[in-house]
Amino acid sequence: MNANYIVATAALLGMLAVIFGAFGAHALKKIATPEQIKSFETGVKYQMYHAIVLLILGLNSSFISATIYWCFVTGILLFSFSIYGLVLSDAKGKKLKFLGPITPIGGLFLIVGWLLLLIKVL
Repeated sequence: MNANYIVATAALLGMLAVIFGAFGAHALKKIATPEQIKSFETGVKYQMYHAIVLLILGLNSSFISATIYWCFVTGILLFSFSIYGLVLSDAKGKKLKFLGPITPIGGLFLIVGWLLLLIKVL
């Protein structure tokens, strides 16, 4: 796996986490409940945590494989972005309920990524 590609992905996901975090802290407060904002913040936190992990792994590429990379990226997209969609659609009064089951699938990808990393290191 190309280390520059991993670092670029981490930078993009980290940048988006900052943008979404700022959106959640400012614009979202006007249309969302405190519970919705807390859920949105959870998506942002998990996105940033895993962007940082990808950055570290990209800079130490002996610890990463394509499978670990794709588990983390897929997990971020399914977990965090489904939360964003659920919160935004609910705040607008048209909750996209089909996104609900996608969130735990994303979480499962994140867990598998961590498991694979543990196996790789051991």
